[in-house]
Amino acid sequence: MVFQSLEAPAVPFRQFVLKTHSRCNLACTYCYIYAGPDRSWRARPPHAPPGTVRRTALRIAEHVRTHGLDEIRVDLHGGEPLLTGPGPLLDQAAALRAVLPDGCRAHLGVQTNGTLLTPQALDALAAAGFRIGLSLDGGTPGLNRRRLDHAGRPSWAAASRAARLLARRPDTFAGILCTIDITSDPALVYGSLRALGPPMLDFLLPHANWTSRPPLPPDPVSRTPYGDWLCTVFDLWWDETEPAPRIRLFTEIIGLLLGRPSSSEAVGLSPVVALVVDTDGAIEQVDSLKSAYEGAAATGLDVFRNSFDEALAHPGMAARRLGADGLCARCRACPLLTVCGGGNYAHRYRAGSGFRNPSVYCADLERVIRHIAARLDTEVHADRTPGPAAGLAAASVNWPAAYKT
Repeated sequence: MVFQSLEAPAVPFRQFVLKTHSRCNLACTYCYIYAGPDRSWRARPPHAPPGTVRRTALRIAEHVRTHGLDEIRVDLHGGEPLLTGPGPLLDQAAALRAVLPDGCRAHLGVQTNGTLLTPQALDALAAAGFRIGLSLDGGTPGLNRRRLDHAGRPSWAAASRAARLLARRPDTFAGILCTIDITSDPALVYGSLRALGPPMLDFLLPHANWTSRPPLPPDPVSRTPYGDWLCTVFDLWWDETEPAPRIRLFTEIIGLLLGRPSSSEAVGLSPVVALVVDTDGAIEQVDSLKSAYEGAAATGLDVFRNSFDEALAHPGMAARRLGADGLCARCRACPLLTVCGGGNYAHRYRAGSGFRNPSVYCADLERVIRHIAARLDTEVHADRTPGPAAGLAAASVNWPAAYKT
């Protein structure tokens, strides 16, 4: 299958998300995969067969050679990737290393809910060079009330054991992903997660769009509840007097304000460099698109018939590499364009008009970007020693007025 590419730079893929298991042992109330509009997971094998694993590794190696890549990132996801234990993950790593050309380094990661992480599994994965990320809604049982198993039982007891195990292995602990619960106290969430000792935190806006709106507080008093929530966390983090974990969204925004490129889809205009390979070998776009509608992430390609260069030319992949040219007129005219970048692509969807819309979190993103710019501006022009977080700032910055108004 060959596609007519849109006018977008064919930046090679550098991140490969491989689904090792398509089922999950939890039934989180907000899950956009198993409780969302896309039910394609039902028709896929529960785990990736060895032949699919080998073929995927060969396709990655082919892409590396074609584009002369010296490093790539390979993340093993699910579902829950540890449902079959560490064995299949180790097999995937071995298959990849057996075919990667000399001179290309593969950074390996696993994202898990932590409930099945044992000391033995952690030892095996660490020895194979994996870094492990944990998904939590907070560092207490109450904050994780939405993360339940299929019988409705809380997962915190098992997940907290995983957090303690990982805290003792800082070389292997990649960090914590936290989907924002707008009804939770942001200070409590931040403090409880910080206490778990992660090197990195990533606060994620719930996947939502103009057709399926994000959850709101019972009695909203602000038009920017998510932005307000994030600003509270930012201030706590920025004012830390001791070393604190990196918070990805905040460091991304700071970097963009300083003129650096982004490295995530949450903000900025950097081109997409990631794809997903599901358990049946299907090549897909990022999973967040599944929150929009059935088949939104599908490409019709697979690792048995198609190269990753063919995936680069897929219209959906190309549309997400267009940068400012792929945004609606309102976004292109916005003074925050180069920092916001339209937000997460999936959050722009509206039934009937597709993805050429502002983010459903547009006002929230503006709130947090302007707040960070104002705090950073104050810090770099103040006659005092910055704290650990503020030390990320340059010695002096001349901010565009648009960021401060």
